[in-house]
Amino acid sequence: MFELCVITDRALSRGLSESEVARLAYSGGADIVQLRMKESDGKEMLEQAKMIRDISDEYSKFFIVNDRIDIALMSDADGVHLGQSDVPIELARKLLGDDKLIGMSVHNAGEATGAEAMGADYVCVGSIFKTYTKYDALQSLGLDAVFTVKESVDIPVMAIGGINRGNIQDVIRAGADGVAVISAVVSKTDISAAAHELKDMILKVRPNI
Repeated sequence: MFELCVITDRALSRGLSESEVARLAYSGGADIVQLRMKESDGKEMLEQAKMIRDISDEYSKFFIVNDRIDIALMSDADGVHLGQSDVPIELARKLLGDDKLIGMSVHNAGEATGAEAMGADYVCVGSIFKTYTKYDALQSLGLDAVFTVKESVDIPVMAIGGINRGNIQDVIRAGADGVAVISAVVSKTDISAAAHELKDMILKVRPNI
């Protein structure tokens, strides 16, 4: 489904806007960009969302909005990513329709099977390693969490949290279908090159699984 998802974070992107980060990430090989703008108002987020939608179409890639179903609808994003405390998946599905993607953040097999039962298209498990980009995340669940979640569901499993060039192949070997990263790409001087390197590392290990 998705091998590399890049999540935006303005605090880390050295002055670049979310849409500028998206273009560079797509050019480097990211399969999907997830727009995350926790501290911004709806108007600014919608402006960035519409620009990323256009850029994703240029590259024939996917675009997901974090949390905000309204922004996803108004920008015609490919879907939305929800947390455990966000709008229920069933309601999100009614609003978005069957042709949009809905992902959910999970921390264990129970939450993953619950998300699948409610109609999630994929789950994202984490935080696998210690991360400083989301302070409220459960930290360092470890590679076993990837394996157990993957064994519990039939939908794709992404992994997130502290993933970088030093551990990304271990995460894929543990069973993840793909990874979601923030600082490993967004904070780099050459965002495109960073995305390309991670995507290449995923592709190199996947045939051997």
